[in-house]
Amino acid sequence: MSGVKSEDLICGICGVRLEEAKTTFSYMKHTFTADVPRCPKCGQVYLSPELVKGRIAQVETELEDK
Repeated sequence: MSGVKSEDLICGICGVRLEEAKTTFSYMKHTFTADVPRCPKCGQVYLSPELVKGRIAQVETELEDK
């Protein structure tokens, strides 16, 4: 996560620290899970550039190629 720790991240909506949590994502009627920093109060998530350019891009490509 580019040197940023989840405990260093604060929710912009609630003002509480984000906590690592298994989160489900949906794309083209398929779902996958990833452990990402998430607000324990409102559920807002932080997606690191590494996750977006890596795992998420990979899943999108695989699903679009089907």
